[in-house]
Amino acid sequence: MKNIPDILKKIVETKKIEILEVVKDIRRFKQEAAVQKFPLNFKKAIYPSPKERTIVAEIKRASPSVGIISTSFNPPTIAVEYERGGANAVSVLTDRKYFKGNNVYLREVKRNIDIPVLRKDFIIAPEQIIESRAIGADSFLLISTILSTTQLSEFILMGREFNMEPLVEIHDEYDLEKAIEADADIIGINNRNLCNFTVNTETTGKLVPLIPSNKIIVAESGITSLEIAAQLYNDGANSLLVGEYLMQSENKAKMVYQIKNSV
Repeated sequence: MKNIPDILKKIVETKKIEILEVVKDIRRFKQEAAVQKFPLNFKKAIYPSPKERTIVAEIKRASPSVGIISTSFNPPTIAVEYERGGANAVSVLTDRKYFKGNNVYLREVKRNIDIPVLRKDFIIAPEQIIESRAIGADSFLLISTILSTTQLSEFILMGREFNMEPLVEIHDEYDLEKAIEADADIIGINNRNLCNFTVNTETTGKLVPLIPSNKIIVAESGITSLEIAAQLYNDGANSLLVGEYLMQSENKAKMVYQIKNSV
């Protein structure tokens, strides 16, 4: 594996400690996962047809690069606004320390909308996938940078056993090679450089031609205008994962609609 950026190292080290709580409660999580309703089809939601543009609207309270994003924070209300605007899925940050997230937010969101919910966290252990299903997630994020090809493959297969197709996030060619070898179906291109948190939306255009045509492509980060959204779609992204731009919008439903219909 390549060197992991310092901020990611810190997050992963924190996550190793937090996982001890999950392992301790794994019996309860397994029981909760077993009685959850059948997960919604995240893959079909974000790729209903080759020509349709879709959006994964993100609920994010804070981030290490920006700090607090939303002071008026009501996850279920935001999720309902997203769905009303035409969002195809909703992403919920559950990392507590660095993104001020919580599993409770995802549970609340899931109860209030009828579209798939993606759990966005730093998954480095199989127990977290069981936890994801237990709290009601329909899909979950896997970050290629912090996982080996073997781990990626195992976690993708484990997700499929739960009928959950994960979103596998990449940032460069090395991450992409691992994702392809691990047989990821949904590949997210993060336009944010995880070493220094700078953003370059040209990353999507650079990597799309390297991705096999049978993969679903999601562009992530750096979507700060309708013009950029349109460019990322035109670069070949099937879907966009949009967080801060939507969270800071006063009319979230309208903004979701405008992003999907940007030209």
